[in-house]
Amino acid sequence: MMNGVTNPANRAVLLLSCPDVRGIVAEVSHFIFAYNGNILYSDQHTDSETDTFFMRVEWDLEGFRIARDRIRAAFEPIAEKFSMDWRIEFSAHIPRIAIFVSRLDHCLYDLLLRAREGELPCEIVMIVSNHDALAPVAQYFGVPFHVVPVGAGTKDAAEAGALELLREQGIDLVILARYMQVLGDAFVREFRNRIINIHHSFLPAFVGAKPYHQAFERGVKIIGATSHYVTPELDQGPIIEQDVVRISHRDAVSDLVRKGKNLEKIVLSRAVRLHLEYRILIFGNKTVVFG
Repeated sequence: MMNGVTNPANRAVLLLSCPDVRGIVAEVSHFIFAYNGNILYSDQHTDSETDTFFMRVEWDLEGFRIARDRIRAAFEPIAEKFSMDWRIEFSAHIPRIAIFVSRLDHCLYDLLLRAREGELPCEIVMIVSNHDALAPVAQYFGVPFHVVPVGAGTKDAAEAGALELLREQGIDLVILARYMQVLGDAFVREFRNRIINIHHSFLPAFVGAKPYHQAFERGVKIIGATSHYVTPELDQGPIIEQDVVRISHRDAVSDLVRKGKNLEKIVLSRAVRLHLEYRILIFGNKTVVFG
């Protein structure tokens, strides 16, 4: 700690869910206090329909009397006592990210710029695309660019090749930044809850091609964007973040496209940041997102 400010790279985050019973907060707090930890943030939520308790607690590791690699083992008895589904993450770990794109560049530019400015605590290791159109963007930012063509009869081989790239580079998270291909089940299973997609609507409205043209033809008053985890069921994964923007009768299709692209960038970056800061717990097909 310097001048009363904790080092953000020296923190632990505990995320847990379990049956809602008395004493969970007290037990977790005492564990951190007993080993000289300083709680920085703590939040909890109870789902009344299932009596499930959710908690996120973040603490400073400066002076903590358990070595980082032994914290999980030390916490295990408490987790067993309350039948927790839990994990502990460390801010010192910088997640390694692969961004998948096709031809649209707005989300890619936004993520690269935010990462460069330090808004997203990650390392963008590679950009993977089924086209070469965005290779100059990758070159400008100094990020390796891999073209993995996807054809009607080559999809399985292409995904196998892409997966091998991800394994070689130890990728933690895949971001689909308007990647216009549907990932196969094997790919999704290997990166379960570690693939984030951006969708151009409040799901499942206006699916398919030219969504903003469809919205224009329906005379919509709002358009939206949805960021979610990818599951084998197309566009049905747990939703992380959503937002809308107002539309009026004065807006042309080009205005909807412009507003929609801006919304997609914002919603995707929010979702990625929430994931990178370990603020999301998945519960069935829903998420608990701690602010």
